[in-house]
Amino acid sequence: MSDIRVRIAPSPTGPLHIGTARTALFNYLYAKRTGGTFILRLEDTDVARSTTAFEQDILGGLDRLGIVWDEGPDAATEEDHGPYGPYRQLRRSERHAAAAADLLARDLAYRCYCTPDELEADRRAQEAAHEAPRYVGRCANLTAAERAGREASGRTGAIRFRVPAEVIRWDDLVRGPIEIDTANLGGDFVIVRSDGTPLYHFAVVVDDADMAISHIIRGEDHISNTPKHILLFRALGRAVPEFGHLPLILNPDRTKMSKRKSQTAISDYVAQGFVKEGIDNYLALLGWSPGGASGDEVLSLEELGRRFDLAHVQRGGAVFDRERLEWLNGQWIRRLDPDDLIGRLTPFLEIAKEDGRIDRIPSPDELRALLPIVQERLPRLDAIVDLAGFLWTERIALDRETLVPKRWDPATTRDGLGAARGEIANVGAVSFEADELEPPLRALAERRGWKAGDLFMAIRVAVTGRTATPPLFDSLVALGRDRVLARLDAAIAALA
Repeated sequence: MSDIRVRIAPSPTGPLHIGTARTALFNYLYAKRTGGTFILRLEDTDVARSTTAFEQDILGGLDRLGIVWDEGPDAATEEDHGPYGPYRQLRRSERHAAAAADLLARDLAYRCYCTPDELEADRRAQEAAHEAPRYVGRCANLTAAERAGREASGRTGAIRFRVPAEVIRWDDLVRGPIEIDTANLGGDFVIVRSDGTPLYHFAVVVDDADMAISHIIRGEDHISNTPKHILLFRALGRAVPEFGHLPLILNPDRTKMSKRKSQTAISDYVAQGFVKEGIDNYLALLGWSPGGASGDEVLSLEELGRRFDLAHVQRGGAVFDRERLEWLNGQWIRRLDPDDLIGRLTPFLEIAKEDGRIDRIPSPDELRALLPIVQERLPRLDAIVDLAGFLWTERIALDRETLVPKRWDPATTRDGLGAARGEIANVGAVSFEADELEPPLRALAERRGWKAGDLFMAIRVAVTGRTATPPLFDSLVALGRDRVLARLDAAIAALA
């Protein structure tokens, strides 16, 4: 193992979303590529919004994606694994308090007794003067007697960090050299609230320092936080990690992806039939390029771990393209072996049975026989019901408008289905195979001067209720001769 240590530190205030999953994946892949250690730490200090359910969604979601951490909380128990625990921020309050006391003792931080009304008055005055908001330093140089007087009056002081006047520079692993003047940080900032709870900037630095994090790989929305964090690492006397800031994930209209405007929960994509291999593959390409030949996109988690390089992470925003995700997902579905695919399809068939979309759940043997004609056509696992659900329903809903091809009228459709029924009935049950069904139906269309596509579409809708199915003649064989004839009779009657 190398000395490289990276982490993901999600807050359990919501389900695992695309942004967190991608950041976790990039950290995981970087650790794999460099022989480093991947740590998971829960930032659960927002007690009002953090829930056990969200925690389990995050831990379980990452585990299901194969993004397994070397140190951190167990996905199934309350136990921590690793030498730097606890890995839940709420359980590290004593360490945060000790670090704050150390900064106070060295006068690198101070107690601030400003009231909300005073801070609001300062903000309004700055706004009126067209100045950027910043702390005016009212409590920065209080004497011991002045501090005692404020505390005697009942004021409980927050703790502010003294921000030195300098330009903070770092060589970002993704974006190259960055520099930010501390004059733009808004003055001395609060690191501990008056009730003793640490703010994000302070707690995250203390925890990263204590856990010997060497590389912090996170979203670019944290760039403005990095100068504060560098200052705090220095003040604590700890080595400053290297930073890499990943591009934002954007909607197709190039607005920032958010749960208010987009589907972001990983669990929603899993529920729609996206497989873990497809999700991992797509998230890896969401802002990173493998740098290989054109079309070299279908990559396993193991292959991604061998090839991942921060040098190939793009700086511009990464647009989320659902069509590309579905294409990659379909590629991975095609690579699944039959037994694995049957196991993954079964839960979706069970749900369809429960909500009445199908009348029965096919046996594994039925599914195995069907895979040659459906596996290549599944963009998602849940698509099995739309694609082949007609096989497991006793009755199908016929829409008259859909049943009649665009170039035909109802009378022609009824005539065509009747003639087709005769040809299909002539094919015996023993020889009811695709290569026995297609020639007589094509010959029928030619004799009657019909386009074969119109006749075949009318048959398809009549026996499946759908305009899109696996190949028509394979579908007829899968349905069986008796059911095909019965459904044709029902469609002909519906057109009478």
